[in-house]
Amino acid sequence: MKKISFSIICSLALLLSSCKKDFLDRQPLDAFSESSLWSTVSDAQAALNGCYNGWENGEWIYYIDCASDNAFNPYPWEGYSMMGNAVLLTPTNTAINPWSFTTIQRVNWFLENIEKMDIDAELEGRMVAEARFLRAYRYFIMTQAYGDVPLVTNNLSTEEANDVNKTSKAEVVAFVLSELKACADALPESYEGDDIGKITSGAAWALKARAELYNEMYADCIASCNMIMDKYELFPSYPDLFRIQNENNSEIILDVQFVQNTNSLRVGVLPPQTSGGWWSVNPTQALVDDYEMANGKTINEAGSGYNADDPYKDRDPRMQNTIVVPGAWYDKGYFDPLNPSSFDYYAAYNYTGYAGKKYTQNMSDYDDKWNTGLNIPVIRYAEVLLTYAEAKIENGEVDNTVYEAINKIRSRAGMPDVDQAVYNSQSTLRTLVRRERRVELALEGLRWFDVQRWRIAEEVMNGPVYGSRLGTVDPETGALNLSEDRILSEQRVFDPSKNYLWPIPQSQIDINKNLGQNPGY
Repeated sequence: MKKISFSIICSLALLLSSCKKDFLDRQPLDAFSESSLWSTVSDAQAALNGCYNGWENGEWIYYIDCASDNAFNPYPWEGYSMMGNAVLLTPTNTAINPWSFTTIQRVNWFLENIEKMDIDAELEGRMVAEARFLRAYRYFIMTQAYGDVPLVTNNLSTEEANDVNKTSKAEVVAFVLSELKACADALPESYEGDDIGKITSGAAWALKARAELYNEMYADCIASCNMIMDKYELFPSYPDLFRIQNENNSEIILDVQFVQNTNSLRVGVLPPQTSGGWWSVNPTQALVDDYEMANGKTINEAGSGYNADDPYKDRDPRMQNTIVVPGAWYDKGYFDPLNPSSFDYYAAYNYTGYAGKKYTQNMSDYDDKWNTGLNIPVIRYAEVLLTYAEAKIENGEVDNTVYEAINKIRSRAGMPDVDQAVYNSQSTLRTLVRRERRVELALEGLRWFDVQRWRIAEEVMNGPVYGSRLGTVDPETGALNLSEDRILSEQRVFDPSKNYLWPIPQSQIDINKNLGQNPGY
């Protein structure tokens, strides 16, 4: 897909620019001759490529952790800081929000036209399944963000589009699950050559499992996971998993594909200033504290060996594979956000003192950090293993397969197996699997949705956002000399009566009064 997914023929380009305003982001379907556009397989493939174009935003994947207790965005103009501090989120200030029907409308248009073509039935079935998956994915994201949304599965006139009503979340989720099951049955397990990166049956099963987990359909989730548990395997190295030279590896089930100089990804938003980055995604102290010690004990557990004055020593390796901490060697020197003379001084924008490292482990991988072809994982096998384990735990089916699934992930990271003497009940295993999800999947866009579905935001999203302790970093060795004071980056407010859903943009309600607003906004 790297070579073809964004080569869109000129006729299709007309489809991708709106000339009339309506809330469904409809495209000008009368701007070209459909009889000439839908005449060859190449035309159909180009139209399908248009559906792939923008189906997910790679930067959103790591930025959206700033909407959770995992990270803080220090720049209000980027549009993510108000998601973390929900008191700032209003119908007229919705930040970078996922309310968009562009992909959905492209898919509806594609589906209504491809059925008119006389092409190979097997190929047509596969292409239709790819498109239906992309539509299902967008509907899943929107129901998570907004709850009830309009369910539209056919092309509408402008007048019809501006007069639709919302559909209940339950009905939209049921549609998504039905679509994903149909897609899984019609899609291949893998592709070769130029087709690598397209939607597979594994992606459909994995997204179905995620949707079922999020909607507490645990038995169905377990069954969906079982459909692909023997189809993928963990990549041997956790840090190298996210490097550009290891794209499309055995663990990747679904990703957003990028091509340098064509539809490139800006990883430069992640590194700190001394590495020429923007330092836009700041991990929090709360995330750092959730990484266990290397011996498998939490930092608050007796016998862990945790030293608050040397807090990053002997920790779960995933911590420093994901986060640049004060005193760590990064790029060309020891990271020092504590020195007022440092270009990375935390007080410049209330930085937390921590920077994101996942995707930028080795800055030498990129000749231009603002123009890379790095693919961003959307679903990987590690998530499926954790999804399976959580569903089994919540369904009261604690057995060896639960421990095996979690231990595979821990072992790959260099961590000891789960201590079954400590984690031997539904309650304790629930705590464990939630922590494993957080540290394994940090900066991969899932933490907010976990906080949302577990209903813990009033505990973890309400109050101060802390960063590292203050002190000094030895420029020659990286050694820390920490004080008792700690960085305070932000005071957050979360209202559980409304903030578990995001406000529908007022601009969309102004167009279609039938939408109404989510409660409390």
